[in-house]
Amino acid sequence: MSRPAPASIHAALVVLPALAGLDQTLLSTALPTIATELHDPGLASWVFSAYLIASTVVIPLYGRLADRFGPRPLLMVAAGLFVAGSLACAASPTMPLLVAARGLQGLGGGGLMTLALLAVAALYPPGERIRRQGALGAAAAMATTLGPLVGGVLVQHLSWRWALALNAPPALVALSVLARARFGQAAAQRRPLDLAGAGLLAATVSGLLMATRSGVAGSALGAALLVAALVLGLCFTLVERRAADPLIPLVLFRDGGFRAAAALSACNGVALFAAVVFLPMYLQSALHLRPFASALHLLPLMLGLTAAALASGRALRAGRSARGLAMGAALAIVAAFAALAWTFGHTASAWACSLAVTPLGLGLGVLLPVVSVVAQRGAAPRHIGVATAMPIMLRGLGGALGVSALGALLREGLQTTSGSRAAVGPALAGPLQTVYEAAAVVSLAGLLVAAMLPAAAARRNGPAGQTAEGLSVRP
Repeated sequence: MSRPAPASIHAALVVLPALAGLDQTLLSTALPTIATELHDPGLASWVFSAYLIASTVVIPLYGRLADRFGPRPLLMVAAGLFVAGSLACAASPTMPLLVAARGLQGLGGGGLMTLALLAVAALYPPGERIRRQGALGAAAAMATTLGPLVGGVLVQHLSWRWALALNAPPALVALSVLARARFGQAAAQRRPLDLAGAGLLAATVSGLLMATRSGVAGSALGAALLVAALVLGLCFTLVERRAADPLIPLVLFRDGGFRAAAALSACNGVALFAAVVFLPMYLQSALHLRPFASALHLLPLMLGLTAAALASGRALRAGRSARGLAMGAALAIVAAFAALAWTFGHTASAWACSLAVTPLGLGLGVLLPVVSVVAQRGAAPRHIGVATAMPIMLRGLGGALGVSALGALLREGLQTTSGSRAAVGPALAGPLQTVYEAAAVVSLAGLLVAAMLPAAAARRNGPAGQTAEGLSVRP
């Protein structure tokens, strides 16, 4: 049996994180139909939450396991769980079973981006690696933005079950390619797995995400969950300080570049989801555009993100300053949210929104490879997996918590402005101005963090026979 060509391997690695990104927003236009058909609207929000919680909590675990066993076997496991979950979702006859299947899907989907990045690090030399990792990030972010459009089209013309089964065929094709590939290598020495740290981290992240869910945030239950998450987070830190082989080595955060990359990822998550969640809501509810038309107005964001990620990878390979690229990108993101806030305070037209999100896509695209490169190259070889995973987890966590907080601002503004559900559509502009002013403040914090990145992402040398990222490459 002949091994696949490198081009087919890279294509398979691009497909898997793109499918995971698509699945984060695919059901946003399908959820009302699902709730009606399965006769259980009370559990509808858990279709999103189950995937989000499961996919977020496993990201650092996949990274750590990849440090021990190499990225390839973990990638096969994650893709297999993702396919099984997708098929189980499509076949679910009741809402509780659908929620459980979405959790299974999330357990696989949470590892696809991290493990694909690590696979690229094992397969390609440093200069080529930057470009290909940028392509992975761009594909995943673009798929996240396209999710509502794809879901709307499938629900309108086929069924919501097709939307949930959509991921299985391309994921199976990618699996068949990767099954014949050979890359990465298990660690020579393995210490006991940090199960206590894994459990505490999962409980901490789950508590944070559940505390900020719609209907829970601001309540006594939400406050109790937040307090519990903080206590669990403190216990996690204490356990990691004493663990022989910690799930998240705290030594990573002694490096200023890694700290800045991690914080910048959280800010990027807020920025991306603030655009892809709230803008379609306005375009469809207030301007009465159909899902396809509203998605077209986000096309500048998608195209800018993809092109900028590829250009940023080329700039890094040419020796451009990581700090300089990040600060320019962060400025573009601040300008985008300032423009959106101004737009909703004045014209609030669909074309003005399209123009405003253009620099947002460019800024986010530039930052994708910058953050990955800085996080990876600031870590010791034995910590590359978890160093790659942490910014991805924090981007998802930042997006989830940010959207929850911004959504609370939006709801408060709607109550003040309209006072009735009938006026929600026309009344969205004013509250959205406040939402994007708050997003601009978060983006300013991202600009300050970008200034803390190293000018050059210094590489740490690993043992002989390893790449700069500490992963052996086999032909």
